[in-house]
Amino acid sequence: MAFKSIMLSVAALGVSAGMSFAQTEINWWHAMGGTNGERVDKIAADFNASQSDYKIVPSYKGNYTETMTAAVAAFRAKEHPHLVQVFEVGTATMMAAKGAIYPVEKMMADAGEAFDKSDYLPAVISYYQTPDGELLSMPFNSSTPVLWYNADALSAAGVEPPKTWDEVKTAAQALVNNGMNCGLSFGWQSWVMIENYSAWHNMEVGSKENGFAGFDTEFTFNNDKVAARLDDVASMTEGNLFKYGGRRGDSLPLFTSGECGMWMNSSAYYGSIKSQAEFNFGQTMLPLDTSIADAPQNSIIGGATLWALAGHDSEEYKGLAQFMTYLSSPEVQAWWHQETGYVPITTAAYDLSKEQGFYESNPGTDTAILQLSLNAPTPNSRGLRFGNFVQVRDVINEELEALWAGDKSAAEALDAAAERGNDLLRKFERTAK
Repeated sequence: MAFKSIMLSVAALGVSAGMSFAQTEINWWHAMGGTNGERVDKIAADFNASQSDYKIVPSYKGNYTETMTAAVAAFRAKEHPHLVQVFEVGTATMMAAKGAIYPVEKMMADAGEAFDKSDYLPAVISYYQTPDGELLSMPFNSSTPVLWYNADALSAAGVEPPKTWDEVKTAAQALVNNGMNCGLSFGWQSWVMIENYSAWHNMEVGSKENGFAGFDTEFTFNNDKVAARLDDVASMTEGNLFKYGGRRGDSLPLFTSGECGMWMNSSAYYGSIKSQAEFNFGQTMLPLDTSIADAPQNSIIGGATLWALAGHDSEEYKGLAQFMTYLSSPEVQAWWHQETGYVPITTAAYDLSKEQGFYESNPGTDTAILQLSLNAPTPNSRGLRFGNFVQVRDVINEELEALWAGDKSAAEALDAAAERGNDLLRKFERTAK
């Protein structure tokens, strides 16, 4: 009898131990490949090691578009993850996915997790808030375009890093005159040359506060000021003062190989440039078009946020909320920022990076933060919220490529892009109702 009691006690202890060590799995789908994917894995592994109740399982699902598409399809099949990384231009699409999202601010409150929006950089979270101020998704990898430059090449050409578009053109000519194959290139051209160019000069991209005030918005980027700037850039193709290198980050090798002396693209290319460039490089703020403004307004973010998807158990959301707190901690955000070039999403992470001497040791790495925080965002510089904007960017790419090829003027390309883009807005508006 005593032996039986002992065995029952051992069995009970085994069950209890099994229950104690059973971890609740939380699936995170993301779009970070390569080295950044390894960094995502480290963040998840470090959180998992910090406690024993929950296990974050990160899964790479392809580029931003592929990841968002996969998550939408999985939700319809009721096989969706708890968390998905979506780039900023997918915000309107996620908002319109009725019943699919669990607003992160509500999730944190429901889970009893402390959350203070004032901890986050206003220029970062404003993009992802409702008109009432509710935060819909958790900022993660936020960036903004900057002007990268080959410091050795500029010095050899006898010019300083440019601050205005006139100086960009002068510097490009000096670089080519001094033997470089090209002066300037850029990537993500809609984001850099239309969306951020407009915000930097406090001009709208579309009506209804760039879509924040309603999906019944229309594009207005086909204006004389944007057209004049793009026509001037197109004229720089003569003599290779400007060279188009493709969409997204395809033109990075033009800069890191030393072919082009200046490159406009995301601050998040810091890690890639640091590992690839065999010259001294720097980054500075976007150039000002002095024919439009006396001073810049602020740039807008790119990158992505993390969206919680509805339909899971409350215990799983409790674990997800704890992970969101961990992810936003100063130590994690400072590390992520310093490794990648993405901006820290909280003031505390920025302050910690200062205390650690990161900006002193790496001059210019706070450029993105300074740009985003230059002034309080206006309705023109808060960000964008257009439906079907992933497809709209493809349209803009096609039309701008016709401009660079000499097949269209800037006005013709922008008018066509706005007309085709408005058709996509109306299609989205119909499906979002």
